[in-house]
Amino acid sequence: MEPNRGAPDIVPDITVLVFLALRRRFFDDAGMPRPFALRPKRNTQDDPLDEFLAAVVLADLEDVRCLAAPGPLTTPDMVLCTLRRPTRPEDSTQLVGIEVKKLERSPRGTVARGSGLDYNTTPPCGRIRVYDVRGNAVDIRGFYLFVCLEPTSDSSGRVVVSAFALVDGNLLNEDFDLYLGITGERTKRIGLGTFADGADRARPMLIFGNPLGIPQLDRSATLVHPSDDLSVYEPSIQRAYTIKRTVSRGEIRSFHGYRHALDSDGAVVDLLDPFPTPKRDANLEPDPEGVSRCRLTSPPSLRRGQPSRRQADPPHLNRHRSATPSTSG
Repeated sequence: MEPNRGAPDIVPDITVLVFLALRRRFFDDAGMPRPFALRPKRNTQDDPLDEFLAAVVLADLEDVRCLAAPGPLTTPDMVLCTLRRPTRPEDSTQLVGIEVKKLERSPRGTVARGSGLDYNTTPPCGRIRVYDVRGNAVDIRGFYLFVCLEPTSDSSGRVVVSAFALVDGNLLNEDFDLYLGITGERTKRIGLGTFADGADRARPMLIFGNPLGIPQLDRSATLVHPSDDLSVYEPSIQRAYTIKRTVSRGEIRSFHGYRHALDSDGAVVDLLDPFPTPKRDANLEPDPEGVSRCRLTSPPSLRRGQPSRRQADPPHLNRHRSATPSTSG
């Protein structure tokens, strides 16, 4: 860790400690990625990176304990808390939940899903709900760690983090009512289908922004935080960006992007609505997920009004000769 020795009474923000630990582990002093090994996945839901982060990278933070999620499909992936008894759960110097989002790099060289990322059944939010050992709900600050993980160019089986961004969940969404409405209890429909053995789990699938889709945040290590004075208390980070997002009502929300001092040139760049967004028509429903589509055409002889020589093969099933496959995205 790189504490500010000149301000011993300052309580550090947990996210700053996390950012410095990540930057130190995944990049060298010149800003080049450090290769490392991850164990193989044991099953579909197994997550070696989450385990590596909680058990290795963030295990020895000063005065902070990292609690990994008890199992898969649990959000957030980890909760970090001060070793002093927390008295203000929504204070990021005391408690922070971190959800990890892993990404690959596309053949074009950009981070995959740059214009929108799947969040499955839990919308991102700067305020998230966890439960203590007694089952009591505790609302804490939520941050999201976006990691672009790539294999090394050699055959060692190791990987590198080519970019990461630890961001305040409010950069993505601050609507806590939406968060609660989707993460709360849902009614599962059962007894569906001809034989009444089908069920609808009523699991919404959500898409929200991907900060690594912002070109300025790619191939670097960035902390995005609501405070503009973190470097006053921690000189090893420097403000590099002011990120502004326009709310649907026309208001502006401002956040601040920090880099390690080794990666900073001292300039602060303004980014207004920098998230790439796909073109969507709100009035059109998307194609059903998982539906295979093909364009079926009649044989040329039928289109000319002539009888087909293969009467036993109906035109709409003549797959080998007349069906032209077409995929939908």
